Amino acid sequence: MTSLDRLRCLSIIAHIDHGKSTLADRFLEITGAVSAREMRAQYLDSMDIERERGITIKAQNVRLNWRDHVINLIDTPGHVDFGYEVSRSLAACEGVILLVDASQGIEAQTLANCYLALENDLTIVAALNKIDLPGAEPERVAQEIERVLGIPASELLHISAKTGQGIPELLDAVVDRIPPPTGDIDAPLQGLIFDSYYDPYRGVVSSVRVFNGSLHTGARLRYVQANATHDVEEVGVKLPVPTPVAMLGPGEVGYVISGIKDVGQARVGETVTTAIHPAEALPGYLDPKPMVFCGLYPVDGDEYLELRESLERLRLNDSSFTYEPETSGALGFGFRCGFLGLLHMEIVRERLEREYGLSLVATAPNVEYRAI
Repeated sequence: MTSLDRLRCLSIIAHIDHGKSTLADRFLEITGAVSAREMRAQYLDSMDIERERGITIKAQNVRLNWRDHVINLIDTPGHVDFGYEVSRSLAACEGVILLVDASQGIEAQTLANCYLALENDLTIVAALNKIDLPGAEPERVAQEIERVLGIPASELLHISAKTGQGIPELLDAVVDRIPPPTGDIDAPLQGLIFDSYYDPYRGVVSSVRVFNGSLHTGARLRYVQANATHDVEEVGVKLPVPTPVAMLGPGEVGYVISGIKDVGQARVGETVTTAIHPAEALPGYLDPKPMVFCGLYPVDGDEYLELRESLERLRLNDSSFTYEPETSGALGFGFRCGFLGLLHMEIVRERLEREYGLSLVATAPNVEYRAI
């Protein structure tokens, strides 16, 4: 277990195409988490669809070592449709890196995420990226950030995530400026699940941030909201390869596997504690409000139950979409699904077809309206 004063937990917030995934790649390379031979672009973007589109869809966490400190980095999406992923990640952090393209300036979605960080009392380390580009205007953008967000231009770091220029100084700033987490190892366990996915062989794998107490293999956990108990089969950290460890202490971020087959028992925002000495539930997350709706129907009517099971498992990994059964005279049995935007709708449909082997028909997207 790492002592609290040597831990740092942070996210990167940036608008789409401002170089967030490239910065995460340089962090992995410079800290030695990934060797030069194993390195590839968008290393933390594990889904094929992320690589093809060049965007981050799922938040990913990784443990880095720098200057005798451990940095828990959570890489977050930049597109507005995946803002809920960002809000979940910020709940597990004490600070953020605000990354701004020195040629484009600060964008609306970056501002929205930045204000979210300020609401959560997180420390902001601001950096201007892509200073190696001919069209970069770091001085102008620095003044813009100072005017809009009140961050002094003199405190902004000038970096190039592509070439690695200024990255060691940015890591130093993370260690020096972002406060260490707080917590009591002797208190009852309090851990927050901020992401989950379903493994067909091991059941639900949950990403967890420990706030108090300790989480170790063999412990009997209580999932507070689900009111369910399970024995821990494995706890570990992502280096970025999932690596089992004996224990996770306060301030640490890792994963837990408890052999859960019912996806409803390990929802995002769930609090885990011990069954013997339970602690109070941590504040969860506000449920996102869907903006765009469409119907999803299996091409083969016999795949209706498979579609329902696939939606349950996908919602464990992406809790920002909703679904409810509906029937169509032309298309048969299906589900009316709600999404945060059109891109989100495209991604969910594509993931259902790719990851679960379904053939789907989607109705035209629409919005909810109310007659007055």
